[in-house]
Amino acid sequence: MAVERDVFDISGPTYLKSVDCFHNLLTWGINFFSLSIVQRNCEHNRRSVAASLVQAVYVLERDQQLNRQSVEALAPPWWEFFHFELIRKLIDDADMSIFGAIFEFNPPSSEEASAVNAPRFVIAFRGTITERDTISRDLSLDLQLVQNGLHRTSRFTIAMQAVQNVASVFPGSTIWLAGHSLGAGMAILTGRNMVKKGLLLESFLFNPPFVAAPIERIRDERVKHGFRIARSVITAGLTIAMKGKTEGNSQRSVAEESFSILSSWTPYLYINPGDHICSEYIGYFQHRKNMEDLGAGFIEKLATQNSIGDLFFKALGWESEPLHLLPSADLIVNVSPSPDFKYAHGISQWWQPELNLQHSKYRY
Repeated sequence: MAVERDVFDISGPTYLKSVDCFHNLLTWGINFFSLSIVQRNCEHNRRSVAASLVQAVYVLERDQQLNRQSVEALAPPWWEFFHFELIRKLIDDADMSIFGAIFEFNPPSSEEASAVNAPRFVIAFRGTITERDTISRDLSLDLQLVQNGLHRTSRFTIAMQAVQNVASVFPGSTIWLAGHSLGAGMAILTGRNMVKKGLLLESFLFNPPFVAAPIERIRDERVKHGFRIARSVITAGLTIAMKGKTEGNSQRSVAEESFSILSSWTPYLYINPGDHICSEYIGYFQHRKNMEDLGAGFIEKLATQNSIGDLFFKALGWESEPLHLLPSADLIVNVSPSPDFKYAHGISQWWQPELNLQHSKYRY
């Protein structure tokens, strides 16, 4: 029996009109108030489409596990509603699960003129599925992510090759990356690597994992602020100490240069404060601003580029690439009430109408 979450007509954003999802803003009047409303609607539609395509990957894998084929398959409406075509499934070589997909936008000729803001391709990655066929592999990847080692996995290699292939075969095409939870981590990693190759991909990251203690969950603001200052001072101190030990070695300067290069990439981070897996992003960016206001920008600059876990792994001689250390981002926080953690961490919240969202722009 089909689970309601997999059925687009029950759980999907059927209230959207596909032509409206990428409507050309230039077709609207120049009235500022009207334009701001259109822009908000456009942001909502783009977010909803990206989240729906991530959900499509989840449903593709569940279709495979439950042997739902042909007319019984539930995944196709999640992309067909928005005039996308599935051109490739990304298959994990360890468990043969579908962890990602490449979608191409192919609107009817009557809608092409109104869809100038649409991507040519969307490459989407799902998160962890706790079913028998996938739980072992997915949890091992979750552990790799916590250990800053996702870049060493074969799943990342497959994802990176897929993104590079699309970018090289279709140069100049608009490409989106989208991912949820573990999949958001995969999208961050591929996006970061594409930046280093000189290509900035628009990226929609839903509930991306932040590998650190969830200080944001502390309710007392003074205690929370104190913990953040202490962590920044410790991180900066360890960074300086390790830099002294590796004097003459370019490792640190390369890391700093890499962080600076990444600052030109501005992914969209979709965060729910009720989700301890991603909520620390709120404090990560806000604390950076607070430290600058306190005149401690130098300390926070070092702390922003490093993490205690990353420094620990590197002290042991392990190759480490912490995904959560981002120079710039557009942070979108869903402050609408969440009934429980499952909903707060779920993908379905991001295509719901009338969300109460707080937007903040952070530039390094």
